[in-house]
Amino acid sequence: MSQLSFKGHTVVVTGAGGGLGKAYSLLFASRGANVVVNDVSQAAAQKVVDEITKAGGKAVTNTASVADGEAVIKTAIEAFGNITILLNNAGILRDKGFKNMTDQEWDQIMLVHLKGSYSCAKAAWPYFQKQGFGRIVNTASAAGLYGNFGQANYSAAKMGLVGFTKALAAEGARYNIKTMVIAPMAASAMTETIMPPEMLANLKPEFVAPFVLAITHPEGADANGRIFEVGAGYIAEIRWERSKGAYFKTDKTFTPSAVQAKWEQITDFDADPEHPQSLPDFDIQAKIAESSKVSSNEQASPEVRFDGKTVVITGAGSGLGRAYAVHYARLGANVVVNDIDNKLAKSVVDTITKAGGKAVAAVGSAEDGEAIVKAALDNFGGVHVLVANAGVARLSAFEKLSEKDWDEILAVHLRSTYKCAKAVWPHFLKQKFGRIVTMGSQAGLYGLPGLASYATAKAGIIGFTKTLAIEGKKYNILANVVIPAAASIEAVKEEYIAPLVGFLSSDANEETTGSLFQTAAGWIAQVRWQRTGGHGFPVNRPLTPEAIISKWKLITDFDDGRATNPGSTQEAFMQIAENFGNTDESAGSDGSSDSPYADPEDADVVAAAKKEAPEQTEYSYTERDVILYNLGVGATEQELQWTYENHENFAALPTFGVIPQFQASAGLSLDWLPNFNPAKLLHGEQYLEIKAPIPTSGELVNEARLMEVLDKGKAAAVTVVVETKDKHSGKVIFENQSTMFIRGSGGFGGKRTGKDQLTAIAIDRGPATAENKPPQRRPDAVLEEKTLTIQAALYRLSGDTNPLHILPEFAAVGGFDKPILHGLCSMGISGKHVLKSFGEYKDIKVR
Repeated sequence: MSQLSFKGHTVVVTGAGGGLGKAYSLLFASRGANVVVNDVSQAAAQKVVDEITKAGGKAVTNTASVADGEAVIKTAIEAFGNITILLNNAGILRDKGFKNMTDQEWDQIMLVHLKGSYSCAKAAWPYFQKQGFGRIVNTASAAGLYGNFGQANYSAAKMGLVGFTKALAAEGARYNIKTMVIAPMAASAMTETIMPPEMLANLKPEFVAPFVLAITHPEGADANGRIFEVGAGYIAEIRWERSKGAYFKTDKTFTPSAVQAKWEQITDFDADPEHPQSLPDFDIQAKIAESSKVSSNEQASPEVRFDGKTVVITGAGSGLGRAYAVHYARLGANVVVNDIDNKLAKSVVDTITKAGGKAVAAVGSAEDGEAIVKAALDNFGGVHVLVANAGVARLSAFEKLSEKDWDEILAVHLRSTYKCAKAVWPHFLKQKFGRIVTMGSQAGLYGLPGLASYATAKAGIIGFTKTLAIEGKKYNILANVVIPAAASIEAVKEEYIAPLVGFLSSDANEETTGSLFQTAAGWIAQVRWQRTGGHGFPVNRPLTPEAIISKWKLITDFDDGRATNPGSTQEAFMQIAENFGNTDESAGSDGSSDSPYADPEDADVVAAAKKEAPEQTEYSYTERDVILYNLGVGATEQELQWTYENHENFAALPTFGVIPQFQASAGLSLDWLPNFNPAKLLHGEQYLEIKAPIPTSGELVNEARLMEVLDKGKAAAVTVVVETKDKHSGKVIFENQSTMFIRGSGGFGGKRTGKDQLTAIAIDRGPATAENKPPQRRPDAVLEEKTLTIQAALYRLSGDTNPLHILPEFAAVGGFDKPILHGLCSMGISGKHVLKSFGEYKDIKVR
């Protein structure tokens, strides 16, 4: 096909000062579009505009907050007279484990991602309606689709944008306004601190931008209301898949125990799964007919009950919340009935107590989670289950949806769910038990005209719940989403939603977490993601919108036998990562090397050695190993944050980062060096960079590569780099650079100093090679620590297998009168005192 032109189009790109936003701006401008480069950084936005105008394109800056969409869109109208395409790309991170997340960190994410996308779309909408054309691309993420540790706020916002997209797609179709959502994986300022350079090279934004052009052009691919994962040249579509489910007789025997008895059937995706994509997504009369055929409900044994458990239910004064409250009380639970209506809340409490149950009212906003949980603690001494049910709807065409209504819907549904979960979380952690059931909706799954805010909030709850499930699992805190459909007719009454909610929140549910379930009229089914096999384009040649359109059928084909069901960010990323090696041999060499550390001055023997990529080494550890290391570098029984696993601030000392990589760096073969003798190896320098929060237990993988080799004449200086990553997420936790001096192995014709060939100046590897001259003043701190006589023996338990540090006979061979302390132990002791004296640091170097 001919090259797509965007001449006459005006594209607004938010967050366009760098990363994806910059890539979008440059590519649209190169295809003739007028571009509004929005960024809160004037300098960054202007730099992109200058690059566009220098190349002959048209662009202007806008530095308004995306929450002020009117100001953003006004720039487009004033500068170019129209707007046709809006890319909601602006984003920030405020990553934090849920127990430590602040309201400010939650609210900041919601403001930029959700409020910003709403505000800009709302401002552009009337122009789109009037001209009968508009395209909106919203930016989700894998964290939103699958949840991700430490990103409860970000996951909620990004999944919320999926619901927002689907609602706008349904509402805008008749105006030729199409709205799409992408979950991109691309290098940016937000990812460069957690990914290694070679991975970032494969995840360049230039592999995402062409896709956005392909789906926004008037003659491009139709992607309205659809979700795509894009990165590293790989593109796939994602949709909902639903199990056939199980049916129950809708009478008093429809209990959590009955749900447990049919759990395998409910979660079975092998028997004719469905793929609903819009409302109505099932025939309610057909469901009633099927459930009516069930003669009786089998019950699991023992009976699912809640004796001694306290259940908090928000929005429990009527409807579903009331049904849940009565149901839990009947099964022995203490029930906290939250509602803003005092009369309704007390009516439910009276109903329960008259029947012999236990309940108390907690009247007030569901956003006041602390007060609601206080009612549970004051009256019943604990809290074990949260059912986040509070909700409100405001039906409104998008062009009439007020900011006030948007804020209220998001607050009642999403923020109240966050606030109540935040209030119960410390109690759940302490008792190592908790169950959370949140309420989704069909509108959140599929979108619904007139319910953009509601769909956004309900979808956001899904992303939020998935992250809670990830963070809570090791503490026996399980979190799931229920998508109910209830009505006043007998078989579809609210009380028939309660059995599923009850089972998911019970002791009987020991494994199911982070999952979605639909239920109505005695029918229960599970919902999960399904992803096409997609298509991977070669990573060694430029990607174009035209190439993407030519492969559209393959990208969007769910029926060719290649579809998968990723259940986590890690699983989703693996298929993208598989495309890293997809190269087109006919594309010709781009000058790249097999080694990211190749140097044209390297001797042949060194160049060959650098090409070797050793197999990854794995390192698994528990809190016990962290304590052992901390003790090995002098932590004491009085420093409980380092020696007691249940301390609220329990952590690994930063220099623990040298431990996981030890076998990888020590195991790199140096046999290619002339006259190599391991007995003549001296560990001369160590640089450690901490690139992400250090988990107190986990499974890591280490990738070691030869970084630099210098020929010192009679000796060789060898620097090895090791990246240590989380085995499941791929996030880089540590980088170590170890320099070893090997006596007797020089004279191989290599370079003598680390200099760049073109500039003849010393190679700069940042802090790893910085000279670090001491300032001319007295020391800021002088500290002394006397090591124990058993220090060397204690430290070696963290992975030091060199007998030099334990065997007197071996030490004597080296000329020592007794075993010596490992230099990395001294590094750990020093690093501990730097931490205690000056606070956290991100890197440390020792000689």
